[in-house]
Amino acid sequence: MRIVLVLVFSLSLCAQTTVDAKQPAAPIAPVAPQDYVCPMDKDVRSDKPGFCPRCGMKLVLGIPDDVEYPMELKIRPAVFRAGEKVQLKFRVTDPHTGKTVDHFEVVHERLFHLFLVSEDLQYFVHEHPVPQPDGTFLYDMAFPKPGMYRVAGDFYPTGGTPQLIAKTVIVPGAPGSEVKLANPSLEPELGVSHCTNMDVELVTEPPQPIAGMKTLLFFHIKPGDGIEKYIGAWGHMLVASDDLIDLIHDHPFIADGGPQMQFNIIFPRARTYKIWVQFQRNGVVNTASFTVPVAELK
Repeated sequence: MRIVLVLVFSLSLCAQTTVDAKQPAAPIAPVAPQDYVCPMDKDVRSDKPGFCPRCGMKLVLGIPDDVEYPMELKIRPAVFRAGEKVQLKFRVTDPHTGKTVDHFEVVHERLFHLFLVSEDLQYFVHEHPVPQPDGTFLYDMAFPKPGMYRVAGDFYPTGGTPQLIAKTVIVPGAPGSEVKLANPSLEPELGVSHCTNMDVELVTEPPQPIAGMKTLLFFHIKPGDGIEKYIGAWGHMLVASDDLIDLIHDHPFIADGGPQMQFNIIFPRARTYKIWVQFQRNGVVNTASFTVPVAELK
């Protein structure tokens, strides 16, 4: 951490207008450094204003307090079934005033990122609802099948901190049919994921991830040419536990546009996790998926 030193000289208020050269210098007073911090990656700090080299977010002065901003989700029509078109309406409120938040910071070229995951972890969506003049966001879609879904909003209210807030939606099927809720039984699925115009291989370090400890995720892309940034980042990753309690949105820790990228993550619990990671190559967005078992520390 750099320390800035300032020399302070004292001038007499009397008629004297010069300072005796033999007079001892005043003591040196250190000035406390000021840290500029990335609101999303708080380990990224600087002694001057700028932007995060990892996620591109503007650095803020000091470490902001993490305060949750409530997110309201309304679905229209209120009565619907799987396969029917609905509109999702998101409203964020200020935790101090209760008023609708109508100013947001741009994060990776968007004001609001939507993630939607089905209970069986087979359906995944990363989209961007449309902002409205009143501060709300709208997104039209059709849930593909009955069951439980987790709908997560990723946003950054001006004056607050980046948020990832999840809601649960139960989607009914045909009239009279029962909506069965059950945790999926996931088998480990590492190795290579075949995507639209690339293959993505995942290697973890350590090979057996441990809950509560850092795991390095190395993604190897083939072919390695034509890789482009997708909405402001070299890659986007969503991690979900098999019970859909834990949701983590992250971006590369090390990436330079080449065929190898590194993400760092701390899995919070000993569960099986589904990982979706998105990369863009030659204008095409590819979504690779993996299933990673995480063990307890012994």
